[in-house]
Amino acid sequence: CWPCREQPIFSTRAHVFQIDPATKRNWIPASKHALTVSYFYDATRNVYRIISVGGTKAIINSTITPNMTFTKTSQKFGQWADSRANTVYGLGFASEQHLSQFAEKFQEVKEAARLAREKSQDKTELTNPALNITSHQVLPSPIISSNGPGEDKLFRSQSADMEITTEKERLKKMLSEGSVSEVQWEAEFFSLQDNNSRLVAALHEANASVDQWKKQLRVYQEETETLRQRVAELESQGTHDSSSENNKEELSQTLEELELLLKAKDEEIQVLKSQRCGRWEAEGEREETLQKLQELEARNAELEQRLHLAEQSLAESVVEREKMHSKVTKVAEMMDVKIFELSELRQGLAKLVES
Repeated sequence: CWPCREQPIFSTRAHVFQIDPATKRNWIPASKHALTVSYFYDATRNVYRIISVGGTKAIINSTITPNMTFTKTSQKFGQWADSRANTVYGLGFASEQHLSQFAEKFQEVKEAARLAREKSQDKTELTNPALNITSHQVLPSPIISSNGPGEDKLFRSQSADMEITTEKERLKKMLSEGSVSEVQWEAEFFSLQDNNSRLVAALHEANASVDQWKKQLRVYQEETETLRQRVAELESQGTHDSSSENNKEELSQTLEELELLLKAKDEEIQVLKSQRCGRWEAEGEREETLQKLQELEARNAELEQRLHLAEQSLAESVVEREKMHSKVTKVAEMMDVKIFELSELRQGLAKLVES
């Protein structure tokens, strides 16, 4: 079974590119999003491969050989050439650390492939000494006889060779098709496993977020209720402020009346002072005038004191009113902020429920 035969040994996420076959200079993106790129080891054939699948298509199916080289061209990009696939693959990573991990694994797998090839060659030489013939040596051709039996043997030999060649080609085709199909199914299986684990983690995180949002929603509701009670208290105090404003208006009116009366008394004092010279002869009138003047001065001092007290009371009322107004404004701003946060929280919960 293929899961027992080939297993992933390292996986990462990267943006996959292939070199443009026309220009051999520009990169062509293989997908709009990052894909899972994995190293696989085939225990049966003792080979290592890099595989990446987008949808149902194998984008990378590169068998690693000892003569391959992975090159870092930037802090987050690397590439390698595959002569069998006749292309150059490029990978763009999210960080320099991911690129370094992939490059280190490439070097390890390349060394493992070299050792596997050497071991395979040694084993082949031990079991098949006839294969030790070098590539430049040519086996002697069979002697063709002009007799009938020799021609019949030659025909049978050629027919057998053609049948063996045809059978080899058919087996190679079946193996290549089966290998591509296995790669697609393997990559799709591991991609589904990766997506499933991510969805489970996201679900747990979403459940934790929902519980946290519910707790925060209860806290906001309690704070909102407290602020509403505070606003009701301030509104009731505002009613008292309206009565104090009426008292202020009455005080202001009383002050105006006292000022007018004081002005009239000052005019009367001036008249009496002017008349005092003319009436100085009558002693009785003088004493009466002096007594009246003293009474008026005492009355004037009393009125000035009342005026001062009234002004002080009015100033204190204005200061108290300003303090109360600032408190009401501050509480109203806090209410607006909490209501805005509450609405955002409800929208977030609604989106989470929809998802």
